[in-house]
Amino acid sequence: MTDNQPHYGETGGSPFPITTALAFPDVQIQRSLGMVFGVVVRSMGMAKGITAGFKALAGGEVKQYTRLVEDSRRHAMDRMIENAQLLGAQGIVSMRFDSSEVGQSLTEIVAYGTAVTFSSQSWAMSDRGHRHTGIARLARGKFLRAPSRRN
Repeated sequence: MTDNQPHYGETGGSPFPITTALAFPDVQIQRSLGMVFGVVVRSMGMAKGITAGFKALAGGEVKQYTRLVEDSRRHAMDRMIENAQLLGAQGIVSMRFDSSEVGQSLTEIVAYGTAVTFSSQSWAMSDRGHRHTGIARLARGKFLRAPSRRN
């Protein structure tokens, strides 16, 4: 997945069902395929890092870091989805993020969850079998819903 392609939750991005809950309310899980994850390690870069450092000294939101973390989370989710699809998953439950520092000025973002398949009967009868409504996510300080997509 490149930076130019749409990411999960964006128009044209993956409509793959993901939830932070243990199950989807309208679909029965048939089988758990195990844990899947997506990892991204990013660096701000020297010039942007210096500018962000001055902003941090002044106080307030450091928008350069905010954008970096938002983009990194989207990339980590995209990689997690790709790994789940390689296993034949139809969705991901118990999705979480984790982050840590790796060396100086490097940040690791991990998206992880449990890849699952759905029972064909509950998938066909559910609204998700025909369209994906997405999950609530935090983007630019506001809770949004991923865009719906009709098949």
